[in-house]
Amino acid sequence: MSVPELTQTQSKLVPNPVFARLASDAQIERAAQALKANGIEVFVAANGQEARNLLFQLIPAGAEVFTSASATLDALGIPEEVNRRYHSVRARLADMDPQTQRREMVKLGATPEWMVGSVHAVTEDGTVVIASRTGSQLAGYAAGAEHVVWVVGAQKIVPNLDEAFRRVREYSLALEDERALKAYGVNSQISKWLIVHQEFLPGRTTMIIVKENLGF
Repeated sequence: MSVPELTQTQSKLVPNPVFARLASDAQIERAAQALKANGIEVFVAANGQEARNLLFQLIPAGAEVFTSASATLDALGIPEEVNRRYHSVRARLADMDPQTQRREMVKLGATPEWMVGSVHAVTEDGTVVIASRTGSQLAGYAAGAEHVVWVVGAQKIVPNLDEAFRRVREYSLALEDERALKAYGVNSQISKWLIVHQEFLPGRTTMIIVKENLGF
């Protein structure tokens, strides 16, 4: 296994189309079984609507929910629905002043009751990989959130950890870089990695694998 670069920035990145291909049913099944063996509950959804339905069945009414920034969630309209149905941490953060309440905002985002987001790669032997520029979502995923739900397009399933790192560097980064330039006028980069091999707390972490190309 090669060690991934800690930092990577470029002005022009071209996504490798290999990593946009949907996994086969056999690959999805191998990944699902391996994730379950590693303590992560797994559901497989045929499409985005089914994934939405599963997600909102998992989260109880009245829960505190933080939606991590995610192209996958945006594509499914999940942040808006969370704001409507639940006690939304993101809605609370929008009303706070980062100049005077930054520390409180960091705590709210790192320790929600429920955290919903996505990941950049899932290996067929049950390892999950997330990369980040700021690391703001990583604390909640790793340990801070009481419950974590990841909604993951099936194109993110790869054979092994080396391919997971390649996927992030050659595909996810390129598309996130394009999004960041449009949204913020700055390039993205890989500053921090979270690699989840196992979840020790039963029932804490769930993944919904969707048989569609969602997010990047």
